[in-house]
Amino acid sequence: MSRTPHTAGRVAMVSEHASPLAALGGPDAGGQNVYVAQVARQLARKGHRVTVYTRRDSAGLPDRMTLIDGVQVVHVPAGPPAPVPKDELLPHMAEFGEFLARAWVKSPPGVVHAHFWMSGLAALTGTRGLGIPVVQTYHALGTVKKRYQGAADTSPAARLAIEEAIGHECARIIATCSDEVAELKAMGLPEDRIDVVPCGVDPDQFAPVAPPRPAGARKRLLAVGRLVPRKGFDRAIRALAGVPDAQLIVAGGPEADLLGADPEAARLRAVAGEYGVLDRVTLLGGVGRASMPRLMSSADLVLSLPRYEPFGIVPLEAMACATPVVATAVGGQLDTVVDGTTGVLVPADDDHDLGAVIRSLLADPDRLARYGAAGRERVLAHYTWDRVADGVAGVYDAVSSIRSLSGVVR
Repeated sequence: MSRTPHTAGRVAMVSEHASPLAALGGPDAGGQNVYVAQVARQLARKGHRVTVYTRRDSAGLPDRMTLIDGVQVVHVPAGPPAPVPKDELLPHMAEFGEFLARAWVKSPPGVVHAHFWMSGLAALTGTRGLGIPVVQTYHALGTVKKRYQGAADTSPAARLAIEEAIGHECARIIATCSDEVAELKAMGLPEDRIDVVPCGVDPDQFAPVAPPRPAGARKRLLAVGRLVPRKGFDRAIRALAGVPDAQLIVAGGPEADLLGADPEAARLRAVAGEYGVLDRVTLLGGVGRASMPRLMSSADLVLSLPRYEPFGIVPLEAMACATPVVATAVGGQLDTVVDGTTGVLVPADDDHDLGAVIRSLLADPDRLARYGAAGRERVLAHYTWDRVADGVAGVYDAVSSIRSLSGVVR
């Protein structure tokens, strides 16, 4: 299908389970929601018109909503209009794809950007025969999840084969880090069709704040993320036993008054009791993004200790707040955290003496200050959403004739 003038600058994003309108902290709401929302916003500010297609998960949602001027969110009827765990959405992707096909026959976008593997499946269904290029961002790979979760992996059995097929059929793949490129190559996908564009952070929102700290207050360690075992909060709790006079705050999961019914919260409290640090561990529950910069700025160290992580937005947010990071050497954290400059990278296994690393850092405030300042500088140089959107738009331009409405080639 030839490009017509009205397609120029029109971007369709498909994000089947991760709406840019969703509140963060739920089991399927996290970094992908932030990425889709922020990149869409930045593309709109650069003159593109963006439509985000996400699954209708509530009967009360309107068919279409405006995120900001230039960004529309379309709620696609695919499966029941109710929350469904993302690992149970595959049977509804045919319906999702058929909806996209009907919409795009009438009004074709210049490029489609699919987020997550099931979105790629729906996007390729929707574009079949229309000549519209599809750019794929996986955000997480089934091969990695299965490697680390084994029998506990709840992904559909067909995930790995579908992910590989999408990679061969789409126009280009955007990986978020160098570790993901290695995984994609191991899947047999061609490296010459893979571009690396990282995730980002808003340095105006996430900026150093100077909250008051009482004299003689305990050193503060902070861990942030969804309350799931792979995030490694239990490792932070065990390390706390070797760090006298420090407290650990864990931010994430359901609201505070619902933590009592959360199985991971119960497990973490049991670990804290076993290691004799229950009085020094605080589970805050979900914390709104507006409150997160102050919380991160109040910490002496942010601990980001996942056993695996496709990218990991928490280290970037901490670095933007000029707070040094101790992070496991996995996934995107290998790219974002510069060992010995913005923080410390530690092995992902439990054999490493994490407590000793933390004690050494807390005993050297000058080193902490240097790491914090360097982290902020690194974010400003490489990881703003404006830079991320420029990288994404460059990939769009490589596969299509798309231009921003301002006439600037992206």
